[in-house]
Amino acid sequence: MRAFVLDHAAPVLDRPLHARDVPTPEPGRGEVRVKVRACGVCRTDLHVVEGELPARRPRITPGHQIVGVVDAIGPDVDATMRGARVGVAWLHRTCGGCRFCVRGRENLCERADFTGWTVDGGFAEHTIAPADFVYPIPDRFDDLAAAPLLCAGIIGHRCLRTTGIERWDGARLGIYGFGAAGHVAIQIARGRGAEVFVCTRDRARHQALARVLGASWVGDTLDAPPVPLDAAIVFAPAGEIVPAALAHLEPGGTLVLGGIHMSDIPSLPYSRIDRERVIRSVANNTRDDGRAFLGEAAALPVRTHVQRYPFEGVNDALIALKHDAVRGAAVVVLQ
Repeated sequence: MRAFVLDHAAPVLDRPLHARDVPTPEPGRGEVRVKVRACGVCRTDLHVVEGELPARRPRITPGHQIVGVVDAIGPDVDATMRGARVGVAWLHRTCGGCRFCVRGRENLCERADFTGWTVDGGFAEHTIAPADFVYPIPDRFDDLAAAPLLCAGIIGHRCLRTTGIERWDGARLGIYGFGAAGHVAIQIARGRGAEVFVCTRDRARHQALARVLGASWVGDTLDAPPVPLDAAIVFAPAGEIVPAALAHLEPGGTLVLGGIHMSDIPSLPYSRIDRERVIRSVANNTRDDGRAFLGEAAALPVRTHVQRYPFEGVNDALIALKHDAVRGAAVVVLQ
């Protein structure tokens, strides 16, 4: 099969993913093989390709927002899975036995594998995944629309949960950074009745899309929203946003950091977090998060805004993402 392989980390402008002919993988016990139709391009892929996430194996095929069809199954897999349309996400496999897994916090598993980082991912014609870790794709979403839901959507959903907001009707939510995750999270938050205030630097793409999706207010990254916020989510991987976002939280509000990687957070005065303001990070997701999100997204429904790239254009998609030149989400299409 054809796959795009990263031999070693390098700037995306060097176009470090190389097309290779590699053996088509065979599923092992409890696994399925997925014929990839589409794969979203995520900022975490940038962190893998450029080495901000340290290499965990000498060569890797990135990509972890995978939509495809099961075309082979391993032993101990229900035969009805053959031919199913499924999604494969960032959390590839957990151990099931560590102190976090047994407490229902598998997103913190000490021995987890991650699609496109520790195991080969979806910038390829086929990929392998444990049958218990794939998601049925709701019929409402075609392949292109579904791909961004499998990381940007799921992680955005977990961020919303982590805000601690219990009564969403009339809640005031801030979103910092408005790429793939932000443009899905705003739809879920507004569907629950919240007002959403978006801070993002790109006026032509991101700010314009935020207005289309119903933001109550849109400003630049460090602008002050017109009202105090009950909670805010930082999707941009920029630590300098944290002190500014804290300054606009209500007492008792929560600031959620939604990225798997972020630049250093500068020092800040204690007054920014007094009166019980909270900073929380989000680490991966559980399978329950994924299932809950896909159900809510289908019921609303969420409408993803997508820029389509051909399979051979995966480096182009990464470069566009690096320069914030994607309106919504980038998706590589194989079929």
